[in-house]
Amino acid sequence: MVQRVDGASVVVDGETVGSIDGTGLCVLVGVTHEDTKEKAAQLARKLWSVRILPDEKSCSDLGAPLLVISQFTLYGDARKGRRPTWNAAAPGDVAEPLVDEVVAALRALGATVATGRFGAQMRVSLTNDGPFTVLLEV
Repeated sequence: MVQRVDGASVVVDGETVGSIDGTGLCVLVGVTHEDTKEKAAQLARKLWSVRILPDEKSCSDLGAPLLVISQFTLYGDARKGRRPTWNAAAPGDVAEPLVDEVVAALRALGATVATGRFGAQMRVSLTNDGPFTVLLEV
């Protein structure tokens, strides 16, 4: 899930571990069992070039930063019962390297990328610019 923001940050145990200022994207990355390094690279290219910033610009057009946060709960399924299941989410030992791959691929494209901390209890703050939220799947 991608949100167009005017600043965003992630705090873990009272410490800001990642933040971006001004226009950019806050990206919540969920990894499922079928995801691969190739899909991670494809997602990075899409994030860098998708034209959802003001005036139909992309991060690559503006040099806008991205805050990338791992988010396994995107694959929560609450269709049955009152508690979601997380069966569709890949386990941490699979997901963490793929989230890292998205970040590395973005940086290789020239992006400024801040991150959360994988597996941590994070407090995410952002100013959604719009509001504007879109689901990107590759």
